[in-house]
Amino acid sequence: MGVMTGQDYLFQVLFIAAVGGLIGLDRTAFGQFMISQPIVSGPLIGWLCGNVEAGLAIGAVLELLWVMDMPIGTFVPADSTIAAVWAAAASIIGAGVDPSASVMGFSILLTAGLAPVTMKADAVLRKRNARLAKYAAMDDGGGIARRLSNAHLSGLLFFFLRSFIIYIVFLPLGILAVSWFVGVPKALHSAMEWFLRLMLLVGLASAARRLTVSPLDPLILTGFVLSAVLSHVFGAHGLVIASIVIAAGWVEVRRRVR
Repeated sequence: MGVMTGQDYLFQVLFIAAVGGLIGLDRTAFGQFMISQPIVSGPLIGWLCGNVEAGLAIGAVLELLWVMDMPIGTFVPADSTIAAVWAAAASIIGAGVDPSASVMGFSILLTAGLAPVTMKADAVLRKRNARLAKYAAMDDGGGIARRLSNAHLSGLLFFFLRSFIIYIVFLPLGILAVSWFVGVPKALHSAMEWFLRLMLLVGLASAARRLTVSPLDPLILTGFVLSAVLSHVFGAHGLVIASIVIAAGWVEVRRRVR
């Protein structure tokens, strides 16, 4: 891979900001096809940046951490979609396509600084969009269909711009932070590797608690055992292992719901 120029970095930031803004619409504004979930948006951005596995690892951890924090009613959670897209892009671009576990852990740690920014931006945008209903209901003798259409399109545009601007401002900072972190002492890299493992365990524990699923449930336990055997005995690919664990958990949750 050749050395990237400043123009290359600028193009990547603009490209990720545009794609991330479109993915963010799926969260509440349009579609809601679940593309905005970190487990999907993470590997999607990883694929666009050249490393699906890194995007999947980051997306999986953030999915587990934020899986039950949904924007319902007046509750405005941190934007897990922005966190996943930002962390995946920053770690892959900043580390040169192939980020280590420590770099992925560091990028996930940095998303803590994004949380209050996304929450504040969401709150401001919701107040702004709430005024669109009054605009659409104005009684000026006609044109209500046009005003309704304009209100909807305006709302979508501002949701897109919210995410786009956050990426434009903060993604370059994330890339610089990751580039700096690559050269820090090995002790810090070791700490971030442990941090990544800890966040995975915290996420699993949080998801199990909130979904009232026990780690000792037969299907989940079978999934982990099978994954361990395939990994250590047969050297199965990481994507295969992740797929088995996720599938086992999903089947168990569906079984309990029924």
